[in-house]
Amino acid sequence: MATKHDQILMYIENLPIGDKISVRSIAKTLSVSEGTAYRAIKAAENNGLVSTIERVGTIRIEQKLKGKIENLTFEEIVQVIDGEVLGGRAGLDKLLDKFVIGAMQIDAITRYITPKSLMIVGDRTDVQRLALENGAAVLITGGFGTSADVIALANDLALPILQTAYDTYSVAALINRALTDQLIKKEITTVADIYHPLAEIHTLHANQTVADYKQLSAAVKQSRFPVVNEHMRLVGIVTVKDILDKPATMTLDKVMTKEPASVKKYMSVASVGHSMTWNSLEVMPVVADNLELEGLITRQDVMSNMQTAQRQPQVAETFYDQIVEPLRPSETVPDFYTAAYEYEVTPQMTNNLGTISFGVLTEAVSAACQQMLQTQHQRYSMIEQINLHYLRLIQIDTQIQILPRLLEIGRRSAKIDVDVYANHVIVAKALVTGQLLERG
Repeated sequence: MATKHDQILMYIENLPIGDKISVRSIAKTLSVSEGTAYRAIKAAENNGLVSTIERVGTIRIEQKLKGKIENLTFEEIVQVIDGEVLGGRAGLDKLLDKFVIGAMQIDAITRYITPKSLMIVGDRTDVQRLALENGAAVLITGGFGTSADVIALANDLALPILQTAYDTYSVAALINRALTDQLIKKEITTVADIYHPLAEIHTLHANQTVADYKQLSAAVKQSRFPVVNEHMRLVGIVTVKDILDKPATMTLDKVMTKEPASVKKYMSVASVGHSMTWNSLEVMPVVADNLELEGLITRQDVMSNMQTAQRQPQVAETFYDQIVEPLRPSETVPDFYTAAYEYEVTPQMTNNLGTISFGVLTEAVSAACQQMLQTQHQRYSMIEQINLHYLRLIQIDTQIQILPRLLEIGRRSAKIDVDVYANHVIVAKALVTGQLLERG
């Protein structure tokens, strides 16, 4: 049998798009408590079923499916190409699957046009019309316009027809870059991806007592709970240490930790993990900008996710990937060093003097230290600080050797001394401090 929470979610999902809902109306209609209704509405908001609009209220909206983050909408394309919308504005929120360059003859181009694609073409109204008739939007390059009947067709079909002053090659490059940026963003995990929403956690109110804490703790086998006020805003957090030797009738606002550290859903998991490790926090509340509680994130979830992420291939190549790709372990490790890595300075890694960029060498040294800790100590890490000193300029096409030596390793951090050699001469030195992630 479905729980009251599930029943409310199903009720909301069956509401017409645009209907307004409230905690009170849901509670009255379905005969549930206002607390249960509130948690279900917040869960529906997290699932994209409803949206809260200031001075309007909570509205049933069309659910947007996840998993299309690598796609751009046509409205976003307008921003990328600094373009103008000539027609078909009703379709600007549609997703772009691919783009086609209309440089072929009209009889050869039809097979390449598919729905949700974008036809990039110049002053060719026949191709523009053909694209629209086959479900594709149109981008006209070179600053050209189009005919009134093509614009009317775009409006009828709700397919955007866009205009830009850029040439076809520049437009294709801009869109490719935007798609790549979206793929990279997809791989950066945020709190929103792994946190436990409000519907899945337990909370206590500031006016409840130590006895209420003990009863809830025994029932759910947990010892840490966020504390909220009557508006569901975070006011504290209470743990078993806070209630030791306290009378059962004492209210939680007198024993809880006030103004606890909290996080927002858009924050990266890496930054949250850093804070939780160094402050020895097992859980952190997730709040909105107005401190309204939205959920909870645990250190176990954070560390597990970060270790998994470091073992996954990147979908799109970043500048960091290009920098560390040439790094290779050496077959032999000189005495007194923990590991050794070979690295070749390619033209793309140099500055205008023909020597390796300081930032590139910094990333290469950091990557060597992380690989050493991972392979020899089975510990994933985040580099927190690096002091790098050039001793000699490192020229283009030079084969350098990065030699890390582990100075100290503890439960939370490691210190590494690094020497960089080129042609058997030391050319740089670094002292690196890294935070060690907990074993998953």
